[in-house]
Amino acid sequence: MDTENLHQHPKLTELTTRLTEIADLRSAAQILEWDQSTYMPSGGAAARGRQLSTLARLAHEKLTDDAVARLLEELAPLERELPVDSTSASLIRVARRDHQRATRIPTAFTARLQDHLSNSFNTWAKARPANDFAAVRPLLERTLELSRELSSFFPEAAHPADPLIDYADQGMTAASVRALFKELLAELGPLAAAITAQPLADASCLEGHFPEADQLGFGREVITRLGYDWERGRQDKTHHPFMTRFALGDIRITTRVKEHDLGEALFSTVHEAGHAMYEQGTAPELDGGPLGEGASAGVHESQSRLWENVVGRSRGFWGHFYPSLQRAFPALAGVPLDSFYRAINRVERSLIRTDADEVTYNLHVIIRFDLELEMLEGKLAVKDLPAAWNARYQRDLGLTPPADKDGCMQDVHWFAGPIGGAFQGYTLGNILSGQFYAAAVAGDPGIPDAIARGEFAPLRRWLTDHVYRHGRKFSAPELIQRATGQPLTIAPYLGYLRAKYRELYSL
Repeated sequence: MDTENLHQHPKLTELTTRLTEIADLRSAAQILEWDQSTYMPSGGAAARGRQLSTLARLAHEKLTDDAVARLLEELAPLERELPVDSTSASLIRVARRDHQRATRIPTAFTARLQDHLSNSFNTWAKARPANDFAAVRPLLERTLELSRELSSFFPEAAHPADPLIDYADQGMTAASVRALFKELLAELGPLAAAITAQPLADASCLEGHFPEADQLGFGREVITRLGYDWERGRQDKTHHPFMTRFALGDIRITTRVKEHDLGEALFSTVHEAGHAMYEQGTAPELDGGPLGEGASAGVHESQSRLWENVVGRSRGFWGHFYPSLQRAFPALAGVPLDSFYRAINRVERSLIRTDADEVTYNLHVIIRFDLELEMLEGKLAVKDLPAAWNARYQRDLGLTPPADKDGCMQDVHWFAGPIGGAFQGYTLGNILSGQFYAAAVAGDPGIPDAIARGEFAPLRRWLTDHVYRHGRKFSAPELIQRATGQPLTIAPYLGYLRAKYRELYSL
């Protein structure tokens, strides 16, 4: 971190140095994880697990060192003296939260968990295409054991998922997420039912042969215009698209391409660029420490969903970009803009979460959230997961996955991380995408017209000022309140969905 932009204090300088060392170890682990997901030969899997385990152990040892506890205690008076929104006070506050949480978890457990998850990920990457649930089942059973063990280090938690949820989305619990999801479903359910009762919109224009190089080239053109900085980033291909940050000057994205599907690479590219622009917009003085990250999983996801859906699937956006898309793919030359717009916003019951439309997407998240809570509660055994998954999809979406690779094996999350704490962030992100965009337009009413002209700087500027530059200085609830003037609320998101899809489907 840039100590020149921090309050000058010897103890604070020492703490900053220690936190930077921890951040560097974590960045090294992220580099190895990125390589594991992109270019690593399969023969490197065993060694990679060991390497990641070692880095996790070293980072944990440094964070839980008694010297860090002593520094935080000695800096408490300075924290009280400084404004709560100062970088120095925020650094001390966030470091204390991280330290206190880390000290509850044994270092040996952290290393053991990381080694297991690396092995689990590599097994899943091979087993999913082969539809081989039997290969991942014992590893998933071990992940569940380790997830429960991780939760047990926080015995005060009301639900075993609470410590995992709080880690990703501070302040949220299984109970609060369930209540939010119930409120959301009460409103979204009728909208989804009304739309899916109609004939499907024609999406045949998205099907055909679209060469990979052309898809990647057009996606690159789009996110460059949105504001992704290629001098501080790059794009590669992977099984499951993601963004990763090694440093403020090295923030990478990945995508996947299907040559028969024009939307796959394009929207995953815009999605991951949304994550990356958040990271690239962090204030420089926050780099290299715990403040140089997103405020929460939900806030982070709000930026990918905002750029992918609220902007990237809007009529104004394509009013500008569609001629370029038609030049890149001549098969679209005779397809009217309105037909293309309806195609990319088609609502239908589907099996794959990452392919789901805006209206039904949250149903996919809620199914996963409910199933992982049942596993953590001991109500659902891993061996019964495929059947339970299929039953929920049949009940809630009227579909039964034909194979486990399109069912309980489709998402990487349970095979590369603990069970619990990952999925609620997606729906929180959807909700916040509407809330942040509404606040941005209220602050600058010219944003929609600027988007229609292909000018994205006004929106990006508002997001940078109110969200990006703060990194993790504030908790998610604090950041949301400061940026939008109100706590988390579903009203703007529902208003956005209703206005858009009632017009599209003449409801």
